[in-house]
Amino acid sequence: MGKGMRLRALFGGIGIVLATLAADVLAATEVRSVRLWRAPDNTRLVFDLSGPVQHSVFTLAAPNRIVIDVNGAQMSAPLDKLSLSNTPITGIRSAQRTPTDLRLVIDLSAMVTPKSFTLAPNQQYGNRLVVDLYDQGAADDSPSAPVTPPAATLGGTSQASVVPVVPVTPSPQPNTLPPAPGGKRDIVVAIDAGHGGEDPGALGPNRSVFEKNVTLAIAKELQRQINAEKGFRGELVRTGDYFIPLRKRTEIARKKGADLFVSIHADAAPSRSAFGASVFALSERGATSETARWLADSENQSDLIGGAGNVSLDDKDRMLAGVLLDLSMTASLSSSLNVGQKVLSHVGGVTPLHKRRVEQAGFMVLKSPDIPSILVETGFISNPNEAKKLASSGHQQTLARSITAGVRQFFQQNPPPGTYIAWLRDSGKIAPGPRDHVVSSGESLALIAQRYQVSLSALRSANALKTDTIKVGQTLNIPATALAAQP
Repeated sequence: MGKGMRLRALFGGIGIVLATLAADVLAATEVRSVRLWRAPDNTRLVFDLSGPVQHSVFTLAAPNRIVIDVNGAQMSAPLDKLSLSNTPITGIRSAQRTPTDLRLVIDLSAMVTPKSFTLAPNQQYGNRLVVDLYDQGAADDSPSAPVTPPAATLGGTSQASVVPVVPVTPSPQPNTLPPAPGGKRDIVVAIDAGHGGEDPGALGPNRSVFEKNVTLAIAKELQRQINAEKGFRGELVRTGDYFIPLRKRTEIARKKGADLFVSIHADAAPSRSAFGASVFALSERGATSETARWLADSENQSDLIGGAGNVSLDDKDRMLAGVLLDLSMTASLSSSLNVGQKVLSHVGGVTPLHKRRVEQAGFMVLKSPDIPSILVETGFISNPNEAKKLASSGHQQTLARSITAGVRQFFQQNPPPGTYIAWLRDSGKIAPGPRDHVVSSGESLALIAQRYQVSLSALRSANALKTDTIKVGQTLNIPATALAAQP
């Protein structure tokens, strides 16, 4: 073979290698943008991707760092534009270990427990890599994240031993509120602003209004108005623009000692003409399946046993525990329907209603066996007229006022024992007023009479009943002269 032919073959081979490398680079997934949210106990980083990726995460000490290796990816987003204030992150760096392998290094001011996962595309976003960094205090109950000597470098390929982190979402510490002196504690209303952070919720016309912003604004106004009522205290589940998993929302409410859980949402529908507010309680099917879930899930059962809830199962056998938990769920559902109807009536006085009765569905945030829970759909954000109203502070105040009125009416008629409102009623300082009870599945007239500490004959008389037969969904009048003993 002549010299010229050998050179042509050599250059041809180099060309093939370069073409292959170029094809790999072109095929690499791009990191197109980076977003950050700060929550009370964690920081969330979201990397928006042009396609799916494989990744691994490990920690380094002295100084504290989180290292994220993303296979088949390239960085095309700036990292110096992120606001890192009020986070444990002091800086984020990136480098290509190979043309298609990206390394991200997160510099930290304190140790954190990382949790990472990928998300498939949805209507709002494409592929995403999510990294949650839990503060050290929030992760005390979680297994410690393995820490390795500081051997890895930003762009290097050090072979030092590193152990991938297998983080666990931290469990909340059980928290029971001490009784107020003289048995005059506040009634606690947990207010949950739906969605948040990475989850925008429903979108208004032309993406001009986000449900997560509307619900937080209404929730904050509702808290302000509830706190203005003596004997009541509103507690926000979400205080800013960050995401909270659905089950953790009820855990937060339980930690705050909530007597009622109110979740605020704004509806959406394919038809832009759909309108009106709604109130939801848990469906019977949802309640039944949740009872089974609570019994099967030892960790959640431990939360109740440990004193975080009001249902004690620690000294009961499994069958009896199931019966007690089912009774608790039935009582909670009955109270949910009751308060839901009152809230719906007041909301209907200030805005059109989508349905004139409390609807029932298996919303995850309503599945608490020990806290009466309702979900208020304040209107259809997909409707241009309602979206404009929902975004206005005046309408938000009006909606909050109507919800407050319904909650106040319910608790004045059914105050939990040991509260200031119960003391006012028992002292004759507020008129008991008429009370009603919405019948739930599994209830009997005798059980309802016992719950409200009224005689069976008085309950029959107040409702003109000739027999003890009652129907699910039926509203019963409770004699106003009796003291409420609603559990």
